[in-house]
Amino acid sequence: MSFFMPVYNGPDFDREPFISSPDAETAEVLKDGIAPEGYHSTSMYPEYFRIGGQWLLPKRSRMDSSVIISGDGELLVVENRNLKKGDRVILGRTEDGSQGIYVHTDGFSEAESIDADKFVFRQGRSRETSYARDYDRLCELLRYENEHGGNILWVMGPAFAFDEGARRCMGRLIDAGYMQGLMAGNALATHDLEASLLHTALGQDIYTGRSMPNGHYNHLDVINRVRACGSIGSFIESYGIDEGIMYSVVKNHIPFVLTGSIRDDGPLPEVIGDVYEGQTAMRRLTEKATTVICLATMLHTIATGNMTPSYHVDEDGGLRPVFLYTVDADEFVVNKLLDRGSLSATTMVTNVQDFIAHVAAKLEVMN
Repeated sequence: MSFFMPVYNGPDFDREPFISSPDAETAEVLKDGIAPEGYHSTSMYPEYFRIGGQWLLPKRSRMDSSVIISGDGELLVVENRNLKKGDRVILGRTEDGSQGIYVHTDGFSEAESIDADKFVFRQGRSRETSYARDYDRLCELLRYENEHGGNILWVMGPAFAFDEGARRCMGRLIDAGYMQGLMAGNALATHDLEASLLHTALGQDIYTGRSMPNGHYNHLDVINRVRACGSIGSFIESYGIDEGIMYSVVKNHIPFVLTGSIRDDGPLPEVIGDVYEGQTAMRRLTEKATTVICLATMLHTIATGNMTPSYHVDEDGGLRPVFLYTVDADEFVVNKLLDRGSLSATTMVTNVQDFIAHVAAKLEVMN
């Protein structure tokens, strides 16, 4: 089997009602962070705006944001909190072209209609669902991305750090080029580094599950040592770490964003504590992503889904879908993403340690 990228079918703007559509109206931002009344809020889909008689598409988008026209005429999708006084914001609440705004919801539908269950979310997925084909298609996609310069972003909860085999599989996938970005919290990095140094996670042996004497100190000791070193990279070098997820990320120069929460211990030096600074850093990674895989982390998954568009614009201006996977043992978590309205989200209900082992085996990175 081989992967075929769905072809994007753009709107035909050389017909009505587009020919007669007016240019989109704009209004000036009068105060930083305050959108003008009647602002247009973006969705996940490709959205076109008629400016100077031409239909233009923003190269980078995300939902629930405003669209501004830069000084050189480029369309920029900006969170309302980041609007600046003097920005020209597009106005309009209709999406059919009547206000110079058109939301294209079925650009990939022809390709998807060939096989209705390909790279789309399905209602009612559960533990009993067969995921054999999903694994095949995911691995086909990952090989395609690896061979064609795609950008695979992993969004990971701490569950991986608690299992020796899962950590090994993830490290091999990273070394084989199947990761171009990582987003996680303080816990994933902390417990992974704890496992690298002490072979425990939260004080439990990552292979036997046995609690070690005074093991509840282990993750705190690791955080303290990383903070003393000043960075995760310096800690890895100073303590001779030679395996693990964060080791592979640092070794392969993979960009990562760790965002904190109110309950974090420490945290590690690279963890971003400001929620909006963290969101901005996360968006820098989602803007580049062509495939996003969210694993066992509900809040990070929802946040990532909200800031990831359903399409990616290549350097030559061509459009392709952004594939989004969410994997969790809890049906509620994966089905929560169905509210996202994505063109290309796939949900899988399974243990993520088993998931990553299966993917690594199918991609033959464990040999």
